[in-house]
Amino acid sequence: MTTTLAPEPTVLRAVPDIVRRRLSHLDNWLSPHSWIVTGVVVAIAAILRLYGLGSAKGYVFDEVYYPTDAWDMLQHGVEWDEKTNGPAYVVHPPLGKWLIGLGELVFGNTELGWRVPTAIAGTLMVLVLIRVAYRLFHSAVLAGAAGLLLALDGFQLVLSRISLLDIFLGLFILMSFAAVVIDRDHYRRGWLRSLETGATPPRVPGWLLVAGVCLGLACGVKWSALFFAPFFAALALVWRVQARRSAGVSAPLRSGIAGDLGWLVGALAVALVIYLATWTGWFVTDTGYFRHYREANALSEPPVIGALMNLWHYHSEAYKFHSGLTSKHPYQSWPWQWLLIGRPVNFYWPSASGCGAPSCVRQILLLGTPVLWWSFLPALAALVWFGIARRDWRAWAIGTGAAAGLLPWFYYAIMDGRTMFSFYALPAVPFLVLAVVYALGAIMTPPEGTATGPARKDRQLVGAVVAATYVVLVALCFAYFYPIFVGQSIPYESWSQRMWLGGRWI
Repeated sequence: MTTTLAPEPTVLRAVPDIVRRRLSHLDNWLSPHSWIVTGVVVAIAAILRLYGLGSAKGYVFDEVYYPTDAWDMLQHGVEWDEKTNGPAYVVHPPLGKWLIGLGELVFGNTELGWRVPTAIAGTLMVLVLIRVAYRLFHSAVLAGAAGLLLALDGFQLVLSRISLLDIFLGLFILMSFAAVVIDRDHYRRGWLRSLETGATPPRVPGWLLVAGVCLGLACGVKWSALFFAPFFAALALVWRVQARRSAGVSAPLRSGIAGDLGWLVGALAVALVIYLATWTGWFVTDTGYFRHYREANALSEPPVIGALMNLWHYHSEAYKFHSGLTSKHPYQSWPWQWLLIGRPVNFYWPSASGCGAPSCVRQILLLGTPVLWWSFLPALAALVWFGIARRDWRAWAIGTGAAAGLLPWFYYAIMDGRTMFSFYALPAVPFLVLAVVYALGAIMTPPEGTATGPARKDRQLVGAVVAATYVVLVALCFAYFYPIFVGQSIPYESWSQRMWLGGRWI
């Protein structure tokens, strides 16, 4: 007779509360309340982005480039110049156009076909932001507020309803940040379990590689995604060192730096592979621009390596174009104007009628919801204050994303005088919204010790009312400007009343 012994129960060690708090992470990510809030807000965002998507007829602003490139890529595998019946020279990577092409593949080469992908991407941005906010704040209310504010931002709405590349860039950058935040939670959870059970320290899970995949996809849309790579890598490294210090590891930097850097290098390698994969259409055809540059110039072109060398030449020429782009444009703006909404972009201005007035206007103006956007600078100031005063990792994480999305453009504006437009700020917008929500959360939840008992509850109630009032004001402001976000026909007088900054918005 064989006797089977039951496994000995795992004895959990006592972990000091202060260590447990420092290694805190989100455990209830499947909370039904958070997912109900997510579903409701995402549904609102989807309706706003999909309703009447094809009402603006013809190409809007730079739609003259990207949807036509996407349609040509479906036919030829690469961008095509119909005038010369040969490959077209373009200066942005192909992934965003391939995504636009998916919509055209389903709905045809129509307004609906080339705008559905951007509308989906804009909606997914709201979804990802809600889940990121839930991980940061552990509050379904604040997570829902973050998603709702982004859903009600006219800037993000317009770019979700027009077939440009920036909305895809913003989505993939946000997904990369989300993967880095999830990696932080997993790493800290592993260290806490190690302290409780005496098991070996945790191995880093694959979320950094997921971040690399998303970054590679973002670079496959626009090269400006590279701005975020060092910022996100620094976040991951600092969080890993802090986790080891909180767990009581002696020399927390030296003890794990080799593994940390190994994973970061692996993530960048994955990003490079994914980026090259976005050029598959160029690699597998012989008709792409500069595809056989070396052969055409009597240079050696060995298999595989030759193609990569030709692609490098393509990139060097495209970089020269971007760095030399200083031509004036009536709707160009500088980075220091963006958060002040100093120069929005007029996307659409057709003839208009049917508004019930002698003179009608139809316009799509790339304008952030003013109440929201004019809150960004105060929110960033509060973020810096709380990051220093409370040493709150969330403040530094949000600020890092905002800095990565904005500061590099200041450099190029000052050093190169490069032609820029406000929609370059799109990848920073989710982080700016998180900064606002962080400030709202600070108003709603006073720090421990500032009040106790009924006084604390009263303070929380006042904070909740203030935060709710702010969100309502943003919603009302969004509703007021909605006609010029989606190109509705309105009386000229009503349009003129919405031009709050006069000639700067006209």
